[in-house]
Amino acid sequence: MKKMMVGLSLALSVTTISGQKTPAKNNSLTPYSYQTFNCDNKGYFDSAKYKKEEIDGVNKLLYQFNGVQFDTQPVFKLSNLEEIRKNREEYLQQLENQYQEKKKELYSLEVINLPMWKKLQQETIQSFENEYQLNKEEIIAYSDPSSLKDSKFYGSCKEHIDAISSPDREKMFTAWKNYIELKSKSNADPKAVLARFNAKLNDPQKEDYALIDMIGLSFHNCANSSFRQKREEEGVAYKDFDKLFIKLKRTCDEP
Repeated sequence: MKKMMVGLSLALSVTTISGQKTPAKNNSLTPYSYQTFNCDNKGYFDSAKYKKEEIDGVNKLLYQFNGVQFDTQPVFKLSNLEEIRKNREEYLQQLENQYQEKKKELYSLEVINLPMWKKLQQETIQSFENEYQLNKEEIIAYSDPSSLKDSKFYGSCKEHIDAISSPDREKMFTAWKNYIELKSKSNADPKAVLARFNAKLNDPQKEDYALIDMIGLSFHNCANSSFRQKREEEGVAYKDFDKLFIKLKRTCDEP
């Protein structure tokens, strides 16, 4: 894991975390090292209760398969939009290749046979499948906005999809304007946001500008939030993973 550099030196903090309250027999303690965001962790787990493959599986669910899984082409500019339209099939194939490769590893993970970890495994698989579907729908929608009428996320994002897929472009422009006005309120310079929007609205390619924001931001954020795990639940899972270890020692880089 990359260490965060402060000047030319690193300041390390070391903490010891209590794991299981009842110590396991020494002959069943197995060392295990793993990395978290900016920390190196070393502890011991009870091999009479867990297999290393099960610990590895949970570790990967928490730190490898949590968050964004696909490397896709971001669409922020007209040139990005043109590129993804021109090479749509190539981008769909790249997405499919990533999906098949990651799916093989994710679906074959062995995890600890306890309800909380089985539940995490199922939730991770669902998020993975949803992220794949969302990326696929977006790639297609940039060329064919009406395709979103069949979106997997229609139930959660009906308002967004109806505006994007409507043959009435004025309906999309109105939804676009409402979206930008709402986002501008949380920006440090709302007037600048609105000025950029008005310039795009008066541009001959305003429909393309609208699609960039409505598909890549409005629809994407709505669909993405419909299946992502809540942050509070993530925090509990990380703590419960640490509790699997005895005499856990954590060495972290100071921010």
